[in-house]
Amino acid sequence: MKKTIIILFYLLIPIGIHAQTESNKQKPNIIFIFADDWGYGDLSAHGSSWVKTPNIDKMISEGMDFADFTVNSPVCSPSRVAVMTGQFPARQSIHQHFQGWKAHEKRGMPDWMDPNGMSFPKEFQKAGYVTAHFGKWHLGSAPDMPKESAYGYDEYATFNGSKNINIPKAGSVGVDYAEDFIKRNKAKPFLINLWLHEAHTAHYPLLKFMEEFDNLDDKKQVYASIIAEGDEAVGRIMKLLEELDIDENTLVVFSTDNGPEWEGTEEEKQHKEDDEEGLGKYYSVGETGGLKGQKRSLFAGGIRVPFVAKWPSVIPKGIVDKPSSVTAVDLLPTFFEVAGIEMPKEYQPDGESIMSAFKGENFERSKPIFWEWRGGTSKEYTWPSMGVQDHGWKLVVDVEGKKHELYNIKKDWKEEHNLTESNPKKVEELLSLLTDWKKTLPEEPAECCLTAARNKTKTPIKKGKVKKVKD
Repeated sequence: MKKTIIILFYLLIPIGIHAQTESNKQKPNIIFIFADDWGYGDLSAHGSSWVKTPNIDKMISEGMDFADFTVNSPVCSPSRVAVMTGQFPARQSIHQHFQGWKAHEKRGMPDWMDPNGMSFPKEFQKAGYVTAHFGKWHLGSAPDMPKESAYGYDEYATFNGSKNINIPKAGSVGVDYAEDFIKRNKAKPFLINLWLHEAHTAHYPLLKFMEEFDNLDDKKQVYASIIAEGDEAVGRIMKLLEELDIDENTLVVFSTDNGPEWEGTEEEKQHKEDDEEGLGKYYSVGETGGLKGQKRSLFAGGIRVPFVAKWPSVIPKGIVDKPSSVTAVDLLPTFFEVAGIEMPKEYQPDGESIMSAFKGENFERSKPIFWEWRGGTSKEYTWPSMGVQDHGWKLVVDVEGKKHELYNIKKDWKEEHNLTESNPKKVEELLSLLTDWKKTLPEEPAECCLTAARNKTKTPIKKGKVKKVKD
């Protein structure tokens, strides 16, 4: 009898080990690669005839490419806030890029994203993930802004951040950090935000890519080189995952924060902002894939951008998802479902999980998508100023709510046919949604997100009013 028990004991040991291994595999890794200022057409897989993106194209062939993905702002900082919080950035009065407290005060903005609110890496930490952020930050701009660790990161190395570990924009330093982090944490569930500098100005083209594209004119040669460097970063990460044999259990998502920058003039060949070296907007010749509008526009070209996902054990290969209307605030609830993390009871996301779409199943969004954009240079606001999309219909309006344009996104993907006059009932329906949403937004930023240098006796910013500021 004793001998039988001993035999059973030894037989159960490998079963227990196997069960533990399977349990560990149930927590997938997540890597979110966020590029900067890429247009929908800045992929060779999306029809570009002169830009080459072999690594992202390969990712598409082995994963899923979403044709109707939008970010929640046409500029950097609010677009990234939407990803981090799963809520529209206007809920924190963030409607422009973080620049400096004086500019923020004029814009009615805080000086940084609220560290006390939702930040999805914090929830991943609580769930046992090891978390990291490498590359661009730009979720605040003030000397006393919170460190990145306040938002839930175990490790970080950023630019446009708190300057605790300040890395250069040029080169692939952020990718180097990410590779090292993956190697050290391959046996644990991990979350990485890898936010690339490419293709934001200043441009720092590498010689090897300049030589590869020397058949192009100067503008395209520089821009193609910059895109190629971003594509190479994606390839490096994908290759490492395969080498470490953890690619099957890793969700990798690639996207970008807004549409392409507008092409600059002859005088803007050199990048002059903050005396920073590098090439300027003259070389910003990104493609929207025929969509109107670019960066700083709520038309499709400013907010509809590449969105590619690969997860070999879940996502079917080579799928182009055209029907699903997906937006940036959907990332948080999707990542939560991927990791098996429950939403905090007091938290209300603006997005919804697109896990069904990842599985190749039908996804029909039930929540509207809202945009608020307060930009401008010589004008008080930029047209359009606000927008709403619901069940395939998109309405954009001016800051006073008097000028409207209506599009049927399902039939008119490029937003070429304004249906305002032919469908006034739909205009009123969407305008009502937008008006009701506007009423839920704060009139001024939270005090906890203001630098000590701010004037606490400032006049509150009234709803719907936009200050004249330099973008």
